[in-house]
Amino acid sequence: MAYFEDPISDATFTYESGPLSYTDFPHTDEPVFILGEQYSVLYDLAEIRDDVTSRLWFTYRRGFPNIGGTGPSCDTGWGCMLRCGQMMLAQALVNRHLGRGWRWHSSSSKDERYRRILEMFMDKKSSYFSIHQIASMGVSEGKTVGQWFGPNTVAQVLKKLVVYDEWSSLAVHVAMDNSVIMDDIKCLCKCKHGDDLGKCSIRQGSKRHQAGQRRQDRDYISFTTSSDTSSSALNSPPEHSPRSVDLGTWKPLLLFIPLRLGLTDTNVVYVESLKKCLSLKQSIGMIGGKPNHAHWFIGYMGDELVYLDPHTTQMVVEADDINISDESYHCQYSSRMKILDLDPSIALGFYCSTEADFEDLCGDLRQFVTNRQTSAMFELHKERPLHWPPYEPYTLKATANPKEYDVVDKPACDSDDDFEIVDY
Repeated sequence: MAYFEDPISDATFTYESGPLSYTDFPHTDEPVFILGEQYSVLYDLAEIRDDVTSRLWFTYRRGFPNIGGTGPSCDTGWGCMLRCGQMMLAQALVNRHLGRGWRWHSSSSKDERYRRILEMFMDKKSSYFSIHQIASMGVSEGKTVGQWFGPNTVAQVLKKLVVYDEWSSLAVHVAMDNSVIMDDIKCLCKCKHGDDLGKCSIRQGSKRHQAGQRRQDRDYISFTTSSDTSSSALNSPPEHSPRSVDLGTWKPLLLFIPLRLGLTDTNVVYVESLKKCLSLKQSIGMIGGKPNHAHWFIGYMGDELVYLDPHTTQMVVEADDINISDESYHCQYSSRMKILDLDPSIALGFYCSTEADFEDLCGDLRQFVTNRQTSAMFELHKERPLHWPPYEPYTLKATANPKEYDVVDKPACDSDDDFEIVDY
């Protein structure tokens, strides 16, 4: 089936209950941040609109091939977090292949790289990151097809699917327990160890350092705190010489940081740190929303978050026609909501194309986020705490069989219970 030529007249749009507020930005002196870019509404309104419209917008679709042959052919009511995960991953791929400054225009469909990215998300089983693949892989995370995902679940599923995309060659890391471990990420992105983790130079250096630390602290083990990482811990040179590390090549990094920012509501103490994360140049936004109502947040303005909303049901389209019309994958206007209306379960996303990008990100996080004594959203460590098990990167050997899954007849909603609560 070819793409419809006029997405407004030919497509059928339906919406979930509640207002769908596609409103333009108000004229204000407040700066607007969109995926790390700062704008002024007074002077850059056209550029803001262009930036927003250029994001890939994935919404509910109906009429796609049944998932698993007998499963759902529409994801309305249960697929919103899956669509938000698609949007965040698509932004990482756009950064990877087209660059952050890329802008969408009516002729963009002729760009082979852009078309290839878009085709990865088509609603069919053969696409790497289709609703079919994400829903099916969710079984490995305890989710049946048709069940609602939380932010952490969709991050874990995307991590497993990305290993099949050799063209992009992304390294995906999901930081758990409110902790970002720098050596784990460098091991993932730099070492050419494949499945033989014992050959990873970074891991070996970390083991030698930790063994020495254990000898020094026979009767007492001190654990690194966020205040330690804000001072000399991350500024000191590595324990082993860089020359002993097989640098290889840096695989572009997609970093997810799942967090819970409160028990039932987002705690106000995290607001400034959250805004800072969304303003960093490595930001690819945040997935979250309201209870069982997910959005992809791409920035903020003042005390409001800016987001793209997947809660629009459109007819399925396919990318079989080289002369595709792709307007339905781009939204002209973003939506906004108050930061404190955000459900506390979120996942931040960052993309680092080079090791220097990652080092810059860690420096900014250390300066503006993890050094807060009473309101750090998460911690940043150079090495794994001594009481943690060894880091095991996800590889193809560990993949589950996405063909084995169950289908539920009705959408089921749940909360993301896999988070460790952040201390206040």
